[in-house]
Amino acid sequence: MDWKRLRKLAVCMEKAAKGGELTIGFLGGSITQGSLASEYKNTYAYRVFRWWCESFPNTQFHYVNGGIGGTTSHYGAARAAEDVLMYQPDMVMVDFSVNDDPNMFFQETFEGVLRKILVWQSDPAVLVLNNVFYDTGVNAQEYHNPVAEHYQVPFVSIRDSIYQDMKAGKYTREEVTPDGLHPNDLGHALVAGEIIRFLGCIKENREKILGTWERNEIEGEGSGLPKALTANAYEKAQRLTIRNTLPKLMGFRVDTEEKLGHLDHFKNGWMGKKEGDKIVFLVNGSCIAVQYRKTIQKPAPVAKAVVDGREDQAVLLDGNFEETWGDCLYLQPLLHHGEEKLHTVEIEITESHKEDRIPFYLLSLIIA
Repeated sequence: MDWKRLRKLAVCMEKAAKGGELTIGFLGGSITQGSLASEYKNTYAYRVFRWWCESFPNTQFHYVNGGIGGTTSHYGAARAAEDVLMYQPDMVMVDFSVNDDPNMFFQETFEGVLRKILVWQSDPAVLVLNNVFYDTGVNAQEYHNPVAEHYQVPFVSIRDSIYQDMKAGKYTREEVTPDGLHPNDLGHALVAGEIIRFLGCIKENREKILGTWERNEIEGEGSGLPKALTANAYEKAQRLTIRNTLPKLMGFRVDTEEKLGHLDHFKNGWMGKKEGDKIVFLVNGSCIAVQYRKTIQKPAPVAKAVVDGREDQAVLLDGNFEETWGDCLYLQPLLHHGEEKLHTVEIEITESHKEDRIPFYLLSLIIA
């Protein structure tokens, strides 16, 4: 058993065994949010939370679910503090394996998420989950798990467990997921089962794990984070919204409707309706992305984003969404590993229609 990788979870369980209050947090996409479960109590996240409650009955546990459908670790790095970490969790489970593309960009943004969690004041234990596309077996674990290993963070792979069982004929795809991605109640129960088996093994062996750690700690084992595996530009990613930035408005206006929780997405943003409407930001950083709404309510306005006046490098921001599952919190990178300096970001409506049902909706800039 790898004591390094399991130590923090064992410490968390030791705290739970002594009573008191602990907070269990979850950060991820739609599966973490609970998509296609019949109710929240049947989601994998709540089932795992319930395991903590049942395993340590003398402790009061608090549940924080920071799952948001259709979002990647790029967004996760910018919102982790506001949606999960500000509640000072004792454990955080992280899953972006099906929302992140399997590439180096998302390996870097995923590292930003893990580092942000690992240095948080509450010093939470972290467990990575790798969900999977059941039709193809695709996920980002080849990029995520080396990052987890680098920080001695354990992971549970659904591709290496339930997906393999499905391929072997133990389950049909339709028994586990209606759409090839989001689990139904049985699928959520199976995902939770893999996680609970892993946690149960740590619980049974926690004295051995902690004893091994104490011996190594005496021998001078360090406790700081190792050097970053990637360029790690996103550890300090932050989200600029109407709460913390004042762009220049030229036709755009602020949405004044009250925002009710982190799942009430399309509130408190900026809206533009007609061609020529513009909004201008001054931001400092080397990485910039714009977060806007892609909608199924077509037609929708189209905009362009220009950084530092470089019209030749303008980026199209098309408000029309080609998927059918609902409106999307779309995150479009504008600058990646650019010069660290003050940048101008101009967003202008370039196409609108009399038939537009809703305006172009800008939620935030994410900078790092």
